[in-house]
Amino acid sequence: MRLSIVIPVYNEAKTLEAIVRRVAEVRLEGIDKEIVLVNDCSADGSGGIADALARDIPVVRAFHHERNRGKGAALRTGFAQATGDVVLVQDADLEYDPDEYPVLLNPILKGKADVVYGSRFMGGFPHRVVYFWHMVGNRLITLFSNMMTDLNLTDVETCYKAFRREVLQGIDLREDRFGFEIEITAKVAAQRCRIYEVGISYHGRTYEEGKKIGWKDGVRALWCILRYNLAARRRPSPPGSPA
Repeated sequence: MRLSIVIPVYNEAKTLEAIVRRVAEVRLEGIDKEIVLVNDCSADGSGGIADALARDIPVVRAFHHERNRGKGAALRTGFAQATGDVVLVQDADLEYDPDEYPVLLNPILKGKADVVYGSRFMGGFPHRVVYFWHMVGNRLITLFSNMMTDLNLTDVETCYKAFRREVLQGIDLREDRFGFEIEITAKVAAQRCRIYEVGISYHGRTYEEGKKIGWKDGVRALWCILRYNLAARRRPSPPGSPA
C-alpha cells in the first residue's frame, strides 16, 4: 500500500524542515510513503526549503502556487498530485505528531473506515493548554456541523484527516481557506462514507509562534456548514448508497 502525506505550507520556514524529516522517518510496515509539499506562495523562504527537501529526500515532492490562495487550495493541489491508496493531511507546523500515523491509519487498514479524523478532544492523549475561546468556538462549530450532517464528531476542525483515495476522487472541493474542514466533512457525510474518529495528541501554538486561524475563519466555517450541507441535501444520493 502507498500513503500520500499532503502538507500545505505557508510561511512555515521555522518548522518545515523539522516536520518533513519527522514524517519521512516514520516507519509503517508494508506501506510506502510519499510526501507532497504545496508551498502557497510563502514570503519567508519556505519555498526554497521545500525545494531543498525535495532534492535531499527521495520521497518528497514540492509544488508551488504563484500567489497565496489558502489552505484549501493548497490541499486541492496536493490531492491532485497524490498517488497513494490513502491520503493524509499534515500541517507544516509541529502541532500534530507524525508518530501517531499508525493510530490514524488503523481503521482504514482494517477495512472498517473510508475516512478517519484525529480528534484532539477525545481524551487520553496530551495536549498543550492554550486558548479557551478557541476551544469553545471549535466545540460550537463541531456541534453545528454535527446537527447538519447527523454525525457525532468531537473535532471537525482537526488537521489530521485520512482518506481512501477513491473518496477524494469522488468529491469536488471548492473552499480555498480553512472552510475546507467543513466542506470535506459535509461532502463525506453526504457520500455516506464510513467515518471513524481516533484520539490524538496536540501541541498547539500561540499567535506569537505562528498560529494563523482567526475569528473570521470561524464565521466562514458557520457559513460553510449551511452552504455545503444544504447543497448536499438538494442532490440525489450517490449510486449504491444505502437508502
